[in-house]
Amino acid sequence: MVEIAVVGNSEFVIGFRLAGIQKTLVAEDDEALKTTVQHVIEDESIGILVLDSSDMNRLPLRMRAQLEESVKPTVIAIGEEEEGGLSMRERIKRSVGVDLWK
Repeated sequence: MVEIAVVGNSEFVIGFRLAGIQKTLVAEDDEALKTTVQHVIEDESIGILVLDSSDMNRLPLRMRAQLEESVKPTVIAIGEEEEGGLSMRERIKRSVGVDLWK
């Protein structure tokens, strides 16, 4: 079973928590964000990582590049422009191996 993790400030994660996502991790400052995202990357049970696009941009360049190329976990930055990158549909398809919209 693929788990979803949501990382961000308390305002960002509350909606996901209310929607039933169990792994919601609050990271208010840059250092906490970097540490929490690294922990999620290393957790093999997590298949999808959801971040706010502004938080994605606050991460160090090397970590951001790693996340953009990551298949597991597939990283979805909410609010991010999809031009030039993979759409959310493509990222989920890459993660779970099937197109859920078909």
